[in-house]
Amino acid sequence: MGRIYFTDEQLKDLSVNPFVKKASNKAITYTDEFKEYYVSEYNTGKMPLEILRNAGFDVKALGKQRVDNLSRRFLSMGKRQEGFSDLRKETSGRLATKHLTPDEQITRLKHQVKYLKQENEFLKKMNFINREAQWKSKLKQKKNSK
Repeated sequence: MGRIYFTDEQLKDLSVNPFVKKASNKAITYTDEFKEYYVSEYNTGKMPLEILRNAGFDVKALGKQRVDNLSRRFLSMGKRQEGFSDLRKETSGRLATKHLTPDEQITRLKHQVKYLKQENEFLKKMNFINREAQWKSKLKQKKNSK
């Protein structure tokens, strides 16, 4: 089943909703206040569809999958120490190497050398296995041609 895209009319309705930070035809970014509201209402026993309807969302436009995902995501955010804030800007992937001390740089480079040595050994073994397979294939061809 594919992704549900929002129509222009649905986007207009979403952009008017005070609980929507930003909306595109593919995704909705909710405000932190809505996430907190959702979790508090859910913990009082309300069902996800009821919470969304009370917040002014068209549940049919959102779709079952999106409702299930946002429910799971908001509830897990509620359990996090950081809360409902967006962590993508703080931890954006690879660690910065600009501000490493010389000892940290040496440790990092040693690790990199060790990794590359392991990778070279693996590639040598794969090369050997491929050559061995080609050799056996040639032997079979010679036997079959006789």
